[in-house]
Amino acid sequence: MRTLLLTLSAVLLSSLLGGCGALAFPCRATSAMIKIVPLVGHAAAIPTDACAAVIDP
Repeated sequence: MRTLLLTLSAVLLSSLLGGCGALAFPCRATSAMIKIVPLVGHAAAIPTDACAAVIDP
């Protein structure tokens, strides 16, 4: 029974991370916070946008 639960939880976790969207979330959240800064926010967020694009195209 325990091995079945471990197997099911591993399959569920891998399906959630399959698109890598969860791994790109920190880059996207940081980018969104940087973009709030007036005038320079969008230019300063380019590296974090690139980070997210590499992780989750």
